Amino acid sequence: MEAQDEVSAREQHFHSQVRESTICFLLFAILYIVSYFIITRYKRKSDEQEDEDAIVNRISLFLCTFTLAVSAGAVLLLPFSIISNEILLSFPHNYYIQWLNGSLIHGLWNLASLFSNLCLFVLMPFAFFFLESEGFAGLKKGLRARILETLVMLLLLALLVLGMVWVASALVDKDAASRESLYDLWEFYLPYLYSCVSLMGCLLLLLCTPVGLSRMFAVMGQLLVKPAILEDLDEQMYIVALEEEALQRRLAGLSSSVDYNVMELEQELENVKIFKTKLERRKKASAWERNLVYPAVMVLLLIETSISVLLVACNILCLLVDETAMPKGTRGPGIGNASLSAFGFVGAALEIILIFYLMVSSVVGFYSLRFFGDFIPKKDDTTMTKIIGNCVSLLVLSSALPVMSRTLGITRFDLLGDFGRFNWLGNFYIVLSYNLLFAVVTTLCLVRKFTSAVREELLKALGLHKLHLSRAPRESDTAKPSANGHQKVL
Repeated sequence: MEAQDEVSAREQHFHSQVRESTICFLLFAILYIVSYFIITRYKRKSDEQEDEDAIVNRISLFLCTFTLAVSAGAVLLLPFSIISNEILLSFPHNYYIQWLNGSLIHGLWNLASLFSNLCLFVLMPFAFFFLESEGFAGLKKGLRARILETLVMLLLLALLVLGMVWVASALVDKDAASRESLYDLWEFYLPYLYSCVSLMGCLLLLLCTPVGLSRMFAVMGQLLVKPAILEDLDEQMYIVALEEEALQRRLAGLSSSVDYNVMELEQELENVKIFKTKLERRKKASAWERNLVYPAVMVLLLIETSISVLLVACNILCLLVDETAMPKGTRGPGIGNASLSAFGFVGAALEIILIFYLMVSSVVGFYSLRFFGDFIPKKDDTTMTKIIGNCVSLLVLSSALPVMSRTLGITRFDLLGDFGRFNWLGNFYIVLSYNLLFAVVTTLCLVRKFTSAVREELLKALGLHKLHLSRAPRESDTAKPSANGHQKVL
């Protein structure tokens, strides 16, 4: 009887493992297909030759697609876990959701951590070096020579990173046991290295997210149609049509030898056409779209940003009075045993919305920074090197998103897998400083955003506008053409 029970338990465990593996494979396959279509949409078409470089580009494309799929999985990891917890809590004995259990959630977290390490430290460096390799001098050119050079570069890079991490550990932690533990590559070194990368990712999110939260209003303003208040669109379109006709006549009258003037006039004509397209879109938009959708979206963005800052402020108070508020504090009741929010399913849905909002804002803020402005991909005109840089950046941001969400108190879901083993998550001063900096920087960015027009008017009233103290022109002031073909700044 005991033998039969043991065999039955093994069969159930085997079927459970097969079911979880199948679910993980299907989820990753969907993410991989979507990532492939996204990358091919931006990949430069001129890179598609039928030679050795084409094979190298194809391999790099597959590696970038895999990395982007892992990044998307890391973004969806925390929302999927939160909604799964609420579903299991609401329907604990439903036959159709038996596949959704704590073992599957823990497995997804472990796979996300494993694949993030694999992509960040192996696949992306290999793709970059393989793309830039030519083979060592004296060897026969070909794929073997390029693979050999890539492997040698990876080995040198691994030795360099190993030495840097060991020196950093020696400077930060002078305990000999902690330094000796780094010799255990799988159990200590890689998690320690990933902890350092996660900390850098969280610091990058601390820089990008507040900027993105303030930029989201301008981005949505470009995507939506603004209300036409005290504006005559017909008159503006008539002026723009005359301007376009005048520029075309000037281009037809210039000789082809005057390259500089021709290029300048072509750029002005392109700007006029873009502005004309925007005016036509505004004219075709319905009154509901102009007068209702735009204000509603702006109010919704303001509410989401305010709730985020409010939750961070509440988390700061909790950190000061309660030890369990630490990201590496006491473990919760487990998946499917208790709700993570006092408002139940509604609170969980709000947490998921805020997590996605923070991720989108961090990506917008990342590409808004001057240092990363050149990373912006262009449709059908993005090189593989730039695609690799974008994939690495998105992987770092997405891997740090669950950690940032838990550190800021956006959610109370415990970090699983290697995400919850980061040493710095148990440091009270680091976590408290992170929350304070996020709240202060976000507030300053929002105040600067909403008071920019007032500051410009004050500077003009005081006669200080010529000093260019406010270097950020308003969106409406940079794209309005004048009658003489030049950009008019109000």
